[in-house]
Amino acid sequence: MEFSALPEVVLRVFGGFPALALFCTVFVLAFDLMKRRKKCDNYPPGPRALPFLGNLLQVDLHSPHLSFAKLRKKYGDVMSLDFGWTNVVVLSGYKALKEALVKKSEDFAGRPEFPIYKELFQRIGEGIVFVKYGDWWKEQRRFALMTLKNLGVGKKSLELRITEEAGFLNQAFEGEQSRPFDPHFHLTYATANIICLIIFGERFEYCDEKFLTFLRILEESIVLEGGFWGQLTNTFPFVRHLPGPQNKIHENHDKLTGFVEEIITRHKDTWDPDDPRDFIDAFFTQREKMKHSHNTSFPNAKLIGTLLSLFAAGTETTSTTLNWALLFMVLHPDVQSQVHEEIDRVIGNRRKPKLEDREEMPFTNAVIHETQRLGNIVPISLPHETYRDTEVMGYTIPKGTTIFPNITSVLYDEDIWLTPREFNPGHFLNSDGMFVKPEAFIPFSAGHRVCLGEQLAKTELFIFFTSLLQHFTFLLPENEPRPNYREAKFGITLCPLPYRLCVKTR
Repeated sequence: MEFSALPEVVLRVFGGFPALALFCTVFVLAFDLMKRRKKCDNYPPGPRALPFLGNLLQVDLHSPHLSFAKLRKKYGDVMSLDFGWTNVVVLSGYKALKEALVKKSEDFAGRPEFPIYKELFQRIGEGIVFVKYGDWWKEQRRFALMTLKNLGVGKKSLELRITEEAGFLNQAFEGEQSRPFDPHFHLTYATANIICLIIFGERFEYCDEKFLTFLRILEESIVLEGGFWGQLTNTFPFVRHLPGPQNKIHENHDKLTGFVEEIITRHKDTWDPDDPRDFIDAFFTQREKMKHSHNTSFPNAKLIGTLLSLFAAGTETTSTTLNWALLFMVLHPDVQSQVHEEIDRVIGNRRKPKLEDREEMPFTNAVIHETQRLGNIVPISLPHETYRDTEVMGYTIPKGTTIFPNITSVLYDEDIWLTPREFNPGHFLNSDGMFVKPEAFIPFSAGHRVCLGEQLAKTELFIFFTSLLQHFTFLLPENEPRPNYREAKFGITLCPLPYRLCVKTR
């Protein structure tokens, strides 16, 4: 080829690139529009979505509940968003949540797929928290509720074990009297030991380094999975293969799985089908009983996912609530003094608190409930998914739509709570000083997916909190900044930022 002909060849080869780029751009935008197209008329309103990103730039993934509050003012209580190509509807206000989660509970009982867990669940199972709604979920949830009851939940026997663990927790706090300390891990140990007694049949000493490592990994995973990186990976699954903190999610789960597998292996060698000691034994017994049945989920059910779900749910929310409670006590010494006075009058300083004392302690009960309300432990709940086409507040929501129940909007509703952004136990007391619980108090969510361990959590919160306040006065350390309860760390749960306190034996 002559040199003089090269420009013409180059132009012919590369001259089509602008046209090709234009074609690709139009094709991709058309594909994006098709993916984003709403599936029905009368779909809830929402902000305009960008190609590929959807509304992600309008939602702070570090604190989505705050973004939802701002968007609600413009788009209302039933609002649509796009997370990438995922259609999302955010439900706000008690009226919308009650209609969806209570009146149409089955319609909203689904659970969307979480790409960050997809490979993991293939190995260990989804557990009863993340599994999709259907016969498998119904059977496993019934079994879990029955087994928890058989193992003492709601009974005096387990209450006594909680009281015993409260004694160990008090000892741990007594050992910290000479210095300021962060109460977080002592509280986590105490609540973790209760669920460990139920599912593993054993508790762990507070100095057990292996168990402490397990708890630290679990906490890190909860922050990663529910926070920015987990949400980003669920929206754009390819992020899973890029460098970044999200890669620790699977690494951490491998470590958590290894810890649980060791316990399961020990159980296999000592399991007695006629005398189940804990949840693992009960599961083995049920699986053996159902192994020849074709209409059951047990032969194919994977125990590890269920155990990790129960452990995380039974530990994190209760310990975080207690962490908030002690923070509110050091920030409000006048409230702490009133709790002390009620404990001294009803229980005294000699005998241990009992759950039945709660009926005679309206102020302490109100303080615990106000902690749950203002602490706002699970601000947007776990995502639901519509099980069938349905309606809420007059809007049509198609089957398979991801639903965010905005619990924050109810717990901070100005039409329900007198001072929604302030710590005020009076929200749960009537004019006679008696305890009252507004219908809109739903920290455990509602409906088919209501928290499995609600009854256990309520018992733990009262026994642990009352026992701690019976024994100690909690103080802010001198010469340290005053903690700001309005700042928090968002993961699956909303935790106070690390703070330190001092204890003084009463």
